[in-house]
Amino acid sequence: MADLPAIYLRLISARIRAQLQYRLSFLLDVLGSFFLTIIDFLAIIVIFYHLPALAGWTLEEVAFLYGTSYVIFKLVDMLIGHLDGLGDQVQAGQFDMIMVRPLGALFQVVTLDFGMRQLGAVLQGLIIFGLALWRVDIDWNTGRVLLLAQMPFSGALIFASVWVAGHTIIFWITRGREAINAFTYGGNMFTTYPIQIYGAWLRRLLAFIIPLAFVNYLPALYILDKPNPLGVPDALRFASPLVAVIAAIVAWRLWNFGVRHYRSTGS
Repeated sequence: MADLPAIYLRLISARIRAQLQYRLSFLLDVLGSFFLTIIDFLAIIVIFYHLPALAGWTLEEVAFLYGTSYVIFKLVDMLIGHLDGLGDQVQAGQFDMIMVRPLGALFQVVTLDFGMRQLGAVLQGLIIFGLALWRVDIDWNTGRVLLLAQMPFSGALIFASVWVAGHTIIFWITRGREAINAFTYGGNMFTTYPIQIYGAWLRRLLAFIIPLAFVNYLPALYILDKPNPLGVPDALRFASPLVAVIAAIVAWRLWNFGVRHYRSTGS
Protein backbone atom coordinates (compact mmCIF):
# COMPACT_ATOMS: atom_id res chain seq x y z
CA MET A 1 0.00 0.00 0.00
CA ALA A 2 2.84 2.40 0.79
CA ASP A 3 4.16 2.00 -2.76
CA LEU A 4 0.84 2.89 -4.43
CA PRO A 5 1.47 6.68 -4.70
CA ALA A 6 4.85 6.07 -6.32
CA ILE A 7 3.40 3.47 -8.69
CA TYR A 8 0.53 5.83 -9.57
CA LEU A 9 2.91 8.69 -10.35
CA ARG A 10 5.08 6.47 -12.55
CA LEU A 11 2.10 5.12 -14.50
CA ILE A 12 0.51 8.55 -14.97
CA SER A 13 3.85 10.06 -15.97
CA ALA A 14 4.10 7.42 -18.68
CA ARG A 15 0.58 8.30 -19.91
CA ILE A 16 1.45 12.00 -20.03
CA ARG A 17 4.72 11.42 -21.87
CA ALA A 18 2.89 9.30 -24.43
CA GLN A 19 0.35 12.06 -25.10
CA LEU A 20 3.05 14.73 -25.37
CA GLN A 21 4.81 12.79 -28.14
CA TYR A 22 2.34 14.37 -30.55
CA ARG A 23 2.51 18.02 -29.50
CA LEU A 24 0.24 19.47 -32.17
CA SER A 25 -2.46 16.88 -31.58
CA PHE A 26 -2.23 17.51 -27.83
CA LEU A 27 -2.50 21.28 -28.30
CA LEU A 28 -5.52 20.92 -30.58
CA ASP A 29 -7.21 18.64 -28.05
CA VAL A 30 -6.67 21.17 -25.25
CA LEU A 31 -7.90 24.08 -27.37
CA GLY A 32 -10.91 22.07 -28.48
CA SER A 33 -11.77 21.27 -24.88
CA PHE A 34 -11.45 24.95 -23.97
CA PHE A 35 -13.71 26.29 -26.71
CA LEU A 36 -16.28 23.49 -26.58
CA THR A 37 -16.87 23.83 -22.85
CA ILE A 38 -16.99 27.62 -22.83
CA ILE A 39 -20.07 27.35 -25.05
CA ASP A 40 -21.91 26.21 -21.92
CA PHE A 41 -21.12 29.51 -20.23
CA LEU A 42 -22.20 31.44 -23.31
CA ALA A 43 -25.59 29.76 -22.87
CA ILE A 44 -25.73 31.21 -19.34
CA ILE A 45 -24.94 34.67 -20.72
CA VAL A 46 -27.80 34.30 -23.19
CA ILE A 47 -30.16 33.45 -20.31
CA PHE A 48 -29.12 36.58 -18.41
CA TYR A 49 -29.52 38.67 -21.53
CA HIS A 50 -33.25 38.09 -21.08
CA LEU A 51 -33.38 37.87 -17.26
CA PRO A 52 -32.00 40.27 -14.63
CA ALA A 53 -31.59 37.37 -12.19
CA LEU A 54 -32.15 33.62 -12.07
CA ALA A 55 -33.96 32.51 -8.91
CA GLY A 56 -32.42 35.48 -7.13
CA TRP A 57 -28.88 34.80 -8.42
CA THR A 58 -27.01 37.34 -10.53
CA LEU A 59 -24.85 36.46 -13.52
CA GLU A 60 -21.70 36.83 -11.42
CA GLU A 61 -23.06 34.53 -8.72
CA VAL A 62 -24.05 31.87 -11.24
CA ALA A 63 -20.58 32.27 -12.76
CA PHE A 64 -19.20 31.38 -9.33
CA LEU A 65 -21.21 28.13 -9.38
CA TYR A 66 -20.21 27.47 -12.98
CA GLY A 67 -16.51 28.07 -12.39
CA THR A 68 -16.28 25.92 -9.28
CA SER A 69 -18.30 23.14 -10.87
CA TYR A 70 -16.27 23.03 -14.08
CA VAL A 71 -12.86 23.21 -12.43
CA ILE A 72 -13.71 20.44 -9.96
CA PHE A 73 -15.56 18.21 -12.42
CA LYS A 74 -13.01 18.47 -15.22
CA LEU A 75 -10.15 17.67 -12.85
CA VAL A 76 -12.03 14.50 -11.87
CA ASP A 77 -12.74 13.82 -15.54
CA MET A 78 -9.02 14.12 -16.21
CA LEU A 79 -8.21 11.62 -13.48
CA ILE A 80 -10.92 8.97 -13.85
CA GLY A 81 -13.13 9.97 -16.80
CA HIS A 82 -11.83 6.97 -18.73
CA LEU A 83 -13.98 4.80 -16.45
CA ASP A 84 -16.51 5.39 -19.24
CA GLY A 85 -14.64 2.68 -21.15
CA LEU A 86 -15.19 0.07 -18.45
CA GLY A 87 -18.15 -1.42 -20.31
CA ASP A 88 -16.00 -2.09 -23.38
CA GLN A 89 -13.32 -3.72 -21.20
CA VAL A 90 -15.85 -5.98 -19.50
CA GLN A 91 -17.54 -6.93 -22.76
CA ALA A 92 -14.22 -7.69 -24.48
CA GLY A 93 -12.96 -9.74 -21.53
CA GLN A 94 -10.10 -7.31 -20.89
CA PHE A 95 -11.20 -6.87 -17.28
CA ASP A 96 -10.14 -10.48 -16.70
CA MET A 97 -6.49 -9.42 -17.06
CA ILE A 98 -7.03 -6.72 -14.42
CA MET A 99 -8.52 -9.26 -12.02
CA VAL A 100 -5.47 -11.54 -12.06
CA ARG A 101 -2.93 -8.78 -11.37
CA PRO A 102 -1.79 -8.08 -7.80
CA LEU A 103 -2.90 -4.43 -7.63
CA GLY A 104 -6.49 -3.44 -6.92
CA ALA A 105 -8.92 -3.40 -9.84
CA LEU A 106 -10.00 0.20 -9.35
CA PHE A 107 -6.40 1.39 -9.10
CA GLN A 108 -5.55 -0.34 -12.37
CA VAL A 109 -8.60 1.02 -14.19
CA VAL A 110 -7.99 4.65 -13.18
CA THR A 111 -4.33 4.47 -14.25
CA LEU A 112 -5.12 3.17 -17.74
CA ASP A 113 -5.29 6.73 -19.05
CA PHE A 114 -4.96 10.37 -18.03
CA GLY A 115 -7.20 12.90 -19.80
CA MET A 116 -4.72 15.71 -20.42
CA ARG A 117 -7.10 17.19 -23.00
CA GLN A 118 -9.32 18.29 -20.11
CA LEU A 119 -6.75 20.93 -19.21
CA GLY A 120 -8.52 23.27 -21.63
CA ALA A 121 -11.83 22.83 -19.81
CA VAL A 122 -10.13 23.31 -16.44
CA LEU A 123 -8.51 26.51 -17.71
CA GLN A 124 -11.77 28.02 -18.92
CA GLY A 125 -13.41 27.10 -15.61
CA LEU A 126 -10.60 28.85 -13.74
CA ILE A 127 -11.00 31.95 -15.89
CA ILE A 128 -14.75 32.15 -15.25
CA PHE A 129 -14.19 31.48 -11.54
CA GLY A 130 -11.56 34.22 -11.35
CA LEU A 131 -13.84 36.71 -13.08
CA ALA A 132 -16.68 35.75 -10.72
CA LEU A 133 -14.52 36.35 -7.64
CA TRP A 134 -13.48 39.71 -9.05
CA ARG A 135 -17.04 40.84 -9.73
CA VAL A 136 -18.89 39.37 -6.72
CA ASP A 137 -18.87 41.34 -3.50
CA ILE A 138 -17.84 38.84 -0.81
CA ASP A 139 -17.41 39.79 2.84
CA TRP A 140 -14.34 37.64 3.42
CA ASN A 141 -13.69 36.10 6.80
CA THR A 142 -11.79 33.04 8.05
CA GLY A 143 -14.81 30.77 7.65
CA ARG A 144 -15.42 31.77 4.04
CA VAL A 145 -11.75 31.37 3.12
CA LEU A 146 -11.56 27.91 4.68
CA LEU A 147 -14.85 26.83 3.11
CA LEU A 148 -13.71 27.96 -0.34
CA ALA A 149 -10.34 26.26 0.13
CA GLN A 150 -11.90 22.88 0.89
CA MET A 151 -14.38 22.95 -2.00
CA PRO A 152 -12.02 21.47 -4.64
CA PHE A 153 -11.17 18.51 -2.41
CA SER A 154 -14.62 17.63 -1.10
CA GLY A 155 -16.25 18.42 -4.46
CA ALA A 156 -13.77 16.25 -6.35
CA LEU A 157 -14.28 13.38 -3.94
CA ILE A 158 -18.06 13.63 -4.34
CA PHE A 159 -17.87 13.71 -8.14
CA ALA A 160 -15.37 10.82 -8.16
CA SER A 161 -17.60 8.82 -5.83
CA VAL A 162 -20.58 9.32 -8.12
CA TRP A 163 -18.45 8.23 -11.08
CA VAL A 164 -17.16 5.09 -9.38
CA ALA A 165 -20.48 4.12 -7.79
CA GLY A 166 -22.35 4.63 -11.05
CA HIS A 167 -19.97 2.45 -13.01
CA THR A 168 -20.53 -0.55 -10.76
CA ILE A 169 -23.67 -1.32 -12.80
CA ILE A 170 -21.32 -2.15 -15.68
CA PHE A 171 -20.62 -5.50 -14.01
CA TRP A 172 -24.25 -6.44 -14.68
CA ILE A 173 -25.23 -4.16 -17.61
CA THR A 174 -22.21 -3.69 -19.87
CA ARG A 175 -23.93 -1.01 -21.97
CA GLY A 176 -25.00 1.31 -19.19
CA ARG A 177 -22.76 4.26 -20.10
CA GLU A 178 -25.59 6.57 -21.14
CA ALA A 179 -27.46 6.01 -17.89
CA ILE A 180 -24.30 6.68 -15.88
CA ASN A 181 -23.54 9.84 -17.86
CA ALA A 182 -26.87 11.26 -16.73
CA PHE A 183 -25.41 11.45 -13.22
CA THR A 184 -21.76 12.25 -14.04
CA TYR A 185 -21.82 14.74 -16.91
CA GLY A 186 -25.42 15.56 -16.03
CA GLY A 187 -24.27 16.23 -12.48
CA ASN A 188 -21.77 18.74 -13.80
CA MET A 189 -24.55 20.66 -15.53
CA PHE A 190 -26.78 20.34 -12.47
CA THR A 191 -24.18 22.05 -10.26
CA THR A 192 -23.67 25.01 -12.59
CA TYR A 193 -27.06 26.53 -11.75
CA PRO A 194 -28.88 27.41 -8.52
CA ILE A 195 -30.57 24.24 -7.34
CA GLN A 196 -33.90 25.90 -6.60
CA ILE A 197 -34.61 26.27 -10.33
CA TYR A 198 -35.10 22.50 -10.62
CA GLY A 199 -38.23 20.54 -9.77
CA ALA A 200 -38.68 19.19 -6.25
CA TRP A 201 -38.10 15.53 -7.20
CA LEU A 202 -34.89 16.37 -9.08
CA ARG A 203 -33.62 18.44 -6.17
CA ARG A 204 -34.20 15.58 -3.76
CA LEU A 205 -32.53 13.04 -6.06
CA LEU A 206 -29.46 14.91 -7.30
CA ALA A 207 -28.95 17.30 -4.42
CA PHE A 208 -29.25 15.00 -1.43
CA ILE A 209 -29.62 11.32 -2.42
CA ILE A 210 -26.77 11.81 -4.91
CA PRO A 211 -25.18 14.59 -2.84
CA LEU A 212 -24.26 17.01 -5.60
CA ALA A 213 -25.60 20.00 -3.64
CA PHE A 214 -22.54 19.64 -1.40
CA VAL A 215 -20.11 20.12 -4.32
CA ASN A 216 -20.57 23.88 -4.54
CA TYR A 217 -24.16 25.06 -4.00
CA LEU A 218 -24.50 24.71 -0.22
CA PRO A 219 -21.00 26.11 0.47
CA ALA A 220 -21.76 28.96 -1.97
CA LEU A 221 -24.80 29.95 0.10
CA TYR A 222 -22.47 30.86 2.94
CA ILE A 223 -19.60 32.25 0.85
CA LEU A 224 -21.90 34.51 -1.17
CA ASP A 225 -24.16 35.25 1.82
CA LYS A 226 -27.24 33.95 0.00
CA PRO A 227 -30.51 32.99 1.70
CA ASN A 228 -31.31 29.30 2.08
CA PRO A 229 -34.38 28.65 -0.12
CA LEU A 230 -34.39 24.86 0.35
CA GLY A 231 -35.30 24.89 4.02
CA VAL A 232 -32.44 22.57 4.97
CA PRO A 233 -30.46 23.14 8.20
CA ASP A 234 -27.84 25.88 7.82
CA ALA A 235 -25.22 23.51 9.26
CA LEU A 236 -25.31 21.57 5.97
CA ARG A 237 -23.50 24.46 4.29
CA PHE A 238 -20.38 23.26 6.11
CA ALA A 239 -20.96 19.51 5.77
CA SER A 240 -19.26 18.93 2.39
CA PRO A 241 -16.09 17.28 3.78
CA LEU A 242 -18.10 14.82 5.89
CA VAL A 243 -20.50 14.09 3.02
CA ALA A 244 -17.55 13.56 0.66
CA VAL A 245 -16.00 10.97 2.99
CA ILE A 246 -19.31 9.14 3.36
CA ALA A 247 -19.83 9.19 -0.42
CA ALA A 248 -16.34 7.77 -0.96
CA ILE A 249 -16.95 4.94 1.51
CA VAL A 250 -20.26 4.06 -0.16
CA ALA A 251 -18.68 4.16 -3.63
CA TRP A 252 -15.77 1.97 -2.50
CA ARG A 253 -18.09 -0.64 -1.03
CA LEU A 254 -20.31 -0.65 -4.12
CA TRP A 255 -17.26 -1.08 -6.34
CA ASN A 256 -15.98 -4.00 -4.27
CA PHE A 257 -19.45 -5.53 -4.33
CA GLY A 258 -19.50 -5.27 -8.13
CA VAL A 259 -16.01 -6.74 -8.49
CA ARG A 260 -16.92 -9.69 -6.25
CA HIS A 261 -19.92 -10.43 -8.46
CA TYR A 262 -18.07 -9.93 -11.75
CA ARG A 263 -18.41 -12.80 -14.18
CA SER A 264 -16.14 -13.18 -17.19
CA THR A 265 -17.51 -12.98 -20.72
CA GLY A 266 -17.17 -16.75 -21.00
CA SER A 267 -15.49 -16.47 -24.38
